[in-house]
Amino acid sequence: MDAITRLLKPRSVAVIGASADITKTAGRPVAYLLKHGFSGKIFPVNPKASEICGLPCYADLGSLPEVPDVAMVLLGAERAQQAVRELAQLGCSAAIVLASGYTEVGEDGARRQRELIEAAGSMRILGPNTIGLVNITDGVVLSPSGALEMDHFPAGTVGVVSQSGGILGALLSRAAARGVGLSKLISTSNEVDLELADFIDWLVDDPATQVIALYVETVRDAGRFRTAALRAASAGKPIVAFKIGRSEAGAKAAVSHTGALAGADRMYDALFRQVGVIRAERFDDLLDIPAALAAGRKLKGKRVAILTSTGGAGTLVSDELGMAGFDTPVPDETTAQALRSLQTGDQAALDRNPIDVTLAGLKPDLLRGAISALLRSPTYDALVVIVGSSALAMPELMANAIQSCLSESDKPIIAYVSPHAPHIAALLTHRGVPAFSAPESCASALGAMFHAGDWTAPDFLPPAAATLPPPTAATLPLHEIPKGSLDEEQAKRLFAAFGIPGAREIVVSTPDDAASAARELGDRVVLKVLSSEILHKSDVGGVAVGLSSAEIGQRLVDMQSAVRAGTGSMPTRFLVQEMVTGGTEVMIGMHRDALGTAILLGMGGVTAELFQDTTMRLLPPAGGLSKAEALSMARELKTWPLLDGYRGRVPSDVDALVRAIVAFSQMVAKLGDRLLEAEINPLFVLPKGEGVRAADAIAVFAE
Repeated sequence: MDAITRLLKPRSVAVIGASADITKTAGRPVAYLLKHGFSGKIFPVNPKASEICGLPCYADLGSLPEVPDVAMVLLGAERAQQAVRELAQLGCSAAIVLASGYTEVGEDGARRQRELIEAAGSMRILGPNTIGLVNITDGVVLSPSGALEMDHFPAGTVGVVSQSGGILGALLSRAAARGVGLSKLISTSNEVDLELADFIDWLVDDPATQVIALYVETVRDAGRFRTAALRAASAGKPIVAFKIGRSEAGAKAAVSHTGALAGADRMYDALFRQVGVIRAERFDDLLDIPAALAAGRKLKGKRVAILTSTGGAGTLVSDELGMAGFDTPVPDETTAQALRSLQTGDQAALDRNPIDVTLAGLKPDLLRGAISALLRSPTYDALVVIVGSSALAMPELMANAIQSCLSESDKPIIAYVSPHAPHIAALLTHRGVPAFSAPESCASALGAMFHAGDWTAPDFLPPAAATLPPPTAATLPLHEIPKGSLDEEQAKRLFAAFGIPGAREIVVSTPDDAASAARELGDRVVLKVLSSEILHKSDVGGVAVGLSSAEIGQRLVDMQSAVRAGTGSMPTRFLVQEMVTGGTEVMIGMHRDALGTAILLGMGGVTAELFQDTTMRLLPPAGGLSKAEALSMARELKTWPLLDGYRGRVPSDVDALVRAIVAFSQMVAKLGDRLLEAEINPLFVLPKGEGVRAADAIAVFAE
């Protein structure tokens, strides 16, 4: 038996620092173990007591009759370290350290945390600063959480891992009130040793767990998290994560637009998307979505029937589903006929959706018949049943009617409980019909069910694919790359080395040179200041467009004055560039933080940060993005229709854009940590068959 299994399914537990006063935090663990029926051995340890809760109490660890599988350490930070050292020397498998005063309090705490892991040796540690764990499946409660005062918790198939101790208790009590059955709840907190990925990996192999819910403050090891999450996805066990810290600016001062657009939270979005994790937008979703997924039904399409006996509530749900991208088509004629046969008179509105069967709430047989007809219908992929106020008088009849139809189809059935009736929602959920008290929750639940059935693992290029094309005279040899920021011309030569063509351009220093270059490039050109220290040229008057050879010389002189006034330095080098017209402007960039390295694609130009139409993909540990991933990114942009021939517009060369994204990702993978920032903005995507042109570029290398 491995250490994590012993931690979650111990045969014996030592409680170090146990108190005989069960009203105190240190007194609760032993009391709760007994209250909730722990079948193993319990060894309270306290030199000041001879008995706790009717159990013999031991003066010290050396007095224990055997080595426990797990020890709960209820001592302060300084004493906890010594207890952990002794437990490790005894051969204990794992210790749960509840004490605070570690990394969360600064440098002294960080020192204590380092000493704690050193003291543990090969013994595994949960915590410190944790509230412990609850294994409902096997009756193991290793926690002092006040939520354990409850007498009973519904066992189910949702496993919870939280980096917050308090949230564990909140979810335990909320789930019990909602009728949502949980399997395991684990508080990892400071994660000095065991962390999110360890428990995701363990829950993948736990037959009692089918859905994994995460409360995430930070992912400390993105590589291990990625591996564990992909393993869960492959096993058909969806992960739902609520990530706090969404309001972090994340857009620190950076030399590229990408740095401002790729905040920390966007990186988490990219990570979750690529490993199949469903992101809970609201805290309530952290229970609502797993409750829906635990029903085990996959949503194969986005056509939803809404069956209601109260029109207003049906409209609420319909609106939310529409906002979430679902369709609510009217019944097909065969289904409408089946519904009409159930109800005589003119009360029923059967030619629209929501399908308003006014007497359904009062007649369970009618409700069963309507549900059966809608489940048989080829028009619908899922069904939402509105439970109105009439159910308050007979909740069992309503629940039985809906439950009795579950075996007729594998299509998802969920319920929206319109009145304030948490007991009805809990009853329905317990009977296998996920029930929600907010129309938004219905949309979130169905969205997650569709995601779980539709997600496929991303396709990445292997490291061997990240090879350079043959160098040309126009490219910048990698061994000549200077440290720090490249100027625009150098950056574009670098990108050209990886197969991303730039606009035609000539470096000049004088007005006469500029005029000559303009004539060579077509007599309608762009003039830019060229400096590795001025990367946002338009901000200091360093860009002029549409210039002729006759006017460019004077414009260069004027630009020198403007840039000098704006920066305090006199520019001596300029870039004369051909005018690129007839294309759609996009941007490609990279961003690196603790989670990894991401490739960003978005609407380009000077308005990039204003509109923030972007999407991101994290690179794998080695290699670049595939063509399929690159095309998927392009299709996710709100401005995708502009590339795809919107309203008669000539379609853009999407194939060339895809190749540019792949090449950019290969470059980032190849250069690794040497490359701090890189961006092409704008990249002109020309009409189909004409390729792409990099019109501006940034590259910053490590000093």
